[in-house]
Amino acid sequence: MAAELPTNRTGPVVEFGPGTGRITQALLEAGVAAQDLHAFELNEEFVQLLRRSFSDIHVHHKPAQDLGTLGLDQVRAVVSGLPLLSIPGAIQREILGAAFRAMGAGGVYIQFTYGPKSPVDEQVAQELALTYTKSRRIWGNLPPATVYSFRSNMV
Repeated sequence: MAAELPTNRTGPVVEFGPGTGRITQALLEAGVAAQDLHAFELNEEFVQLLRRSFSDIHVHHKPAQDLGTLGLDQVRAVVSGLPLLSIPGAIQREILGAAFRAMGAGGVYIQFTYGPKSPVDEQVAQELALTYTKSRRIWGNLPPATVYSFRSNMV
């Protein structure tokens, strides 16, 4: 997922649903500066673990759709470990809308999924004018996963 970060722009990187921090660590190893990384996590135990493990990043105990309350703009990318396939379309719309407003033109929303198709509801994708590329299936991951990189034509 870190390999999908745009190299033609700078700015903060946001992670939705970092859990225990495996992707967080990969983002830091890929060169994202700790002070530029903002992680949104709802689970209090994971929030505490992230704060202990990654003391220099910004850990927000907030839902992803609250990204706009931070005043971040020109976000470089949003990397998501959220289980979008199980999230209703209305909430997906809030999450993705907040992400693309914070990123502006040229931003990319990077999402992994275990499912066989795009994790974004088709209606939400149409409303936000989303296009995507996807990785090959990553069979070494258990369960196998695919990474989708979404861009919006509306921004």
